[in-house]
Amino acid sequence: MDLFSHRAGKERIGQPLAERMRPRTLAEFVGQEHVLGRGKMLERAIARDELPSLILWGPPGSGKTTLARIVARTTGARFVALSAVSSGIKEIREIVAEAGERRDVYREKTILFIDEIHRFNKAQQDALLPHVEAGTVTLIGATTENPSFEVNSALLSRCKVVRLEALGEDHLRLVVDRTLADPARGLGREPIDCTDEVRDLMAREAHGDARRVLNTIELAAQLAVPDEGGRKVIDRQVVEEALQRKTILYDKAGEEHYNVVSAFIKSMRGSDPDAAVYWLARMLEAGEDPLFILRRMVIFAAEDVGNADPQALQVAVAALEAFRFIGLPEGVLPMSEAVIYLATAPKSNTSLVTYSRARKDVMEHGALPVPLHIRNAPTSLMKEMGYGSGYKYPHNFDGHYVVEEYLPDELRGRRYYTPSPNGREPEIAARQEARRTAPDDDDG
Repeated sequence: MDLFSHRAGKERIGQPLAERMRPRTLAEFVGQEHVLGRGKMLERAIARDELPSLILWGPPGSGKTTLARIVARTTGARFVALSAVSSGIKEIREIVAEAGERRDVYREKTILFIDEIHRFNKAQQDALLPHVEAGTVTLIGATTENPSFEVNSALLSRCKVVRLEALGEDHLRLVVDRTLADPARGLGREPIDCTDEVRDLMAREAHGDARRVLNTIELAAQLAVPDEGGRKVIDRQVVEEALQRKTILYDKAGEEHYNVVSAFIKSMRGSDPDAAVYWLARMLEAGEDPLFILRRMVIFAAEDVGNADPQALQVAVAALEAFRFIGLPEGVLPMSEAVIYLATAPKSNTSLVTYSRARKDVMEHGALPVPLHIRNAPTSLMKEMGYGSGYKYPHNFDGHYVVEEYLPDELRGRRYYTPSPNGREPEIAARQEARRTAPDDDDG
């Protein structure tokens, strides 16, 4: 059991950099603007000291423990931390008993922080329930797993679930800059040179995890050899040694970014799953935003596969949702699965070509009038004017189809969609041809 006083302020000798640089106020906290921005739910609750019990759900290094400590310090509450891995019902009962006494005698609130709350079994979660409900403690649980599956419904219904996101590279770059500049808690007292490029590299290689970037900085500073003037230089080689792996040159704003993305798309278009997954790995390992890649895959599914395999779009969208659900590192698996599917699927660009042809007529002819027979006729006046007159309702005919013209008069007979000979589209072509050659039956 770890007790934390909000009045504690002095660093212990030998304290890791990640602990020394842990934000102590909301002003220092980086990221999570969607819940902590001015006027947002959590920011208002903290300011008013009206915090409900919370489940903080997010990836490692997103600030779950830090946020819980800041809440306790800001509200003046006593902070008690447990790890679900090593604690049980006995510890819970002891904490709750003391919390009740402090509340009744000293009017002091207690925040009970449980790290990895998803590891508590049902009995342990049930032991918390009455005390959370009674307000004896304010529970803040932290989890990297979906609480819908890992926290029982009774406890979940008494807590507000707050989803924390992996930190962006701009947030992590701010952490790097603060750490290298801070003379009291960071490395600002040490003579260290570190270029913007290397700072960006450390932020990118942290993959959204603030603790990871701080550990990298700390080890890199230890590994850097002072020059003749006594200054340490943290360069790419030192960072790679700290990370224990090579880093990949990848300028997300420069030519190489567009070259690699182009290679990725062209490999899928060329039906080469091996090359496509290679370029996928190149982008991901270099720190490209996975959501950017997934958006390109969704576009590709519609543009380059289309109705040759309509399932492709569903696969791409499913990969996008799966990644949002599980994040990195496991999120690379649905991404890879989808890339393989898209690369090996039959190809057709008829969605793009068909829209381009239709758009050309729209731009050339402007807003042509809608034919009377397919206009909506919600009023008697519109009906008298011929709106909807002569419309043939397809479901009243054999095969639920009847020969009809739906384009404006000036464009009668236009054919924008020409099915490709690939995948499912020959079936579509045959069906369309049968309909177009069907006899005109006015009975219905």
